Amino acid sequence: MGASRPPHQTSNTTTPDSYKYWLALLRIPGVGCKTYLNILEYCTPEQIFSEKHSALSALGLRDNSIEAILNPDWNIIDQDLHWLEKSGNHALLFSDPGYPKQLKEIPDPPPIIFVRGAIEILSHPQIAIVGSRNPSTMGIQTAMDFAKSLADNGFTITSGLALGIDAASHQGALKADGHTIAVAGTGLDRVYPARHKNLATQILKKGVIVSELPPGTAAKANNFPRRNRIISGLCIGLLVVEAAKQSGSLISARLALEQNREVFAIPGSIHNPLARGCHALIREGAKLVEKSQDIMEELDQYFQSPTEYEPQFEQTTLDLNQQKLLNLVQFSPTSIDELVSASGDSVENIASVLLVLELQGYIASVAGRGYTRIK
Repeated sequence: MGASRPPHQTSNTTTPDSYKYWLALLRIPGVGCKTYLNILEYCTPEQIFSEKHSALSALGLRDNSIEAILNPDWNIIDQDLHWLEKSGNHALLFSDPGYPKQLKEIPDPPPIIFVRGAIEILSHPQIAIVGSRNPSTMGIQTAMDFAKSLADNGFTITSGLALGIDAASHQGALKADGHTIAVAGTGLDRVYPARHKNLATQILKKGVIVSELPPGTAAKANNFPRRNRIISGLCIGLLVVEAAKQSGSLISARLALEQNREVFAIPGSIHNPLARGCHALIREGAKLVEKSQDIMEELDQYFQSPTEYEPQFEQTTLDLNQQKLLNLVQFSPTSIDELVSASGDSVENIASVLLVLELQGYIASVAGRGYTRIK
């Protein structure tokens, strides 16, 4: 097979026929991202489907891949093309001028990105925010505050649409009326987790949802670690809010370090297991941050308004006893016994005040461990 220029050097126009072959090659078993991109160095996807067995074998393809190329399932490709015909649905090819430059820099960029929403947002400067799927109340508030502040300053917030810190990050950006990008671990004809369907709808109003997986791809465990390289690949910096030592968020952070992205981590109590992953990252070279200004100073060529932001909480009219008790509740779990000992008050009175403080959003209960202050 004669070598030809890679398709990204030949044309900026993609025809429906071109999509057909790009999509077909994506579904060939044994053709991952690196193999796909290696093929593009020699021929276009359209050309490869006209080659003979010997030429395909010369490319180093395995027998099952060759058999699938010689006998492609065009019915499933028709389904992909039908999905693309729907309003707001797109497929960005590696050869397209609109393919995100940041993502092209990683070792194994996806040859196709499926997109729902305003596709131009993918080229905006992005900060990824990731963390635990089971965060503390304080972690959720912190992720929302940082996302809101960074979005206020012109950054697009990127995360993975997962439970916990991911969802809070998307919500913080939306609260600022900013842009946010969700990188999915499924095909874009579905939302995972299903409880985030409403969040996905909100994201599409001010952002995009993207995936390297074609329509019809269900949630599978091994898709999500690979999804993380896209989250880190799209961004110029990545913030970890809360993460246990063995955490998917640490995969994202270490991928970001390998991709030469700036990595930031929020420290926490030495007694909080959700802070240990962040502490490990800080030891490995991530920048410790306490406020969004720390991130913006590091990335000052990107953000728009040099205003320092620290979470501001409205003070309600607490009486003296309520304020005194609030001052005794730590930003780490504090038991009622500790509050009784420190205040000298009765359990009944303390419980009554704690209820008021919790209803007003100053503290949160921690299962089996008392209360923690959140503002």
